[in-house]
Amino acid sequence: MITVNDLGFSYGTNQVLKNISMEICGGNIYGLLGENGVGKTTLLTLLCGLKKPQTGTIDVDGRTPFDRLPSLLSEQFYLPDEVSPVHAKARDFARENGIFWPKFNIDKFETILREFEVDPEQRMDAMSAGQLKKTWISFALACSARYYYMDEPTNGLDIPSKAQFRKAVTLHTEEDAAIVISTHQVRDLENIIDPIIILDRQDVLVNATAREISDKLFFDYGTQLNPDALYMERTPGGCIQVYPNATGEESKVNMEAFFNTVHAHKAECKAMFNR
Repeated sequence: MITVNDLGFSYGTNQVLKNISMEICGGNIYGLLGENGVGKTTLLTLLCGLKKPQTGTIDVDGRTPFDRLPSLLSEQFYLPDEVSPVHAKARDFARENGIFWPKFNIDKFETILREFEVDPEQRMDAMSAGQLKKTWISFALACSARYYYMDEPTNGLDIPSKAQFRKAVTLHTEEDAAIVISTHQVRDLENIIDPIIILDRQDVLVNATAREISDKLFFDYGTQLNPDALYMERTPGGCIQVYPNATGEESKVNMEAFFNTVHAHKAECKAMFNR
């Protein structure tokens, strides 16, 4: 389990994170959502130990990420938004670098890479941006890490590759892995991310599972307008409305509509999900 307690971080006088507290449990794929500049990338780099908290603590099963202990580094993988065009063939890069992760499997790497339709013999510095991203994703998943921190992993992927990414993450990660994926493209990932973490300026507005969201909010896909709607978006043939679930009836959560609801009613939604 990852436990974040009163975490704070600033860039000079610009405080990005303040008093952030949450728990991240294994066996889940967390969607980390928020507007530009709220600190999603900063949070990921703090979780993996690339930055040191200025206030508060991060505990990863009894270890502090910034200590950079080999025992923790070998169990985690941070995939940044922008990946490096390494001067090597994909297969050679994987063989040379996979040794740092005890569970790395070269056959798994090549299997995922071929599912992405990328040749393992291709040089990474000669790949397109999309091919390079898919190579790094394949390498990350082949490491069979226990903790994954992925920053906008679907950026640069075409529509078929986004579908393949969703399939690869669900098929090729360990059952007890804790996966945190930051994204602006919530529709790319809404079928696999659960729970949802929504960051605001210096704050966590929501950290909730889809079931918890459905228990508290109702997602109406009809045509009749509800006066209690917190959010409404017109769609071809109707609309999506989100309003408090007064009856306990189950509905399908629309992650993008949920994010927009929380963004429009920050204080109300934070209180609703932190009772």
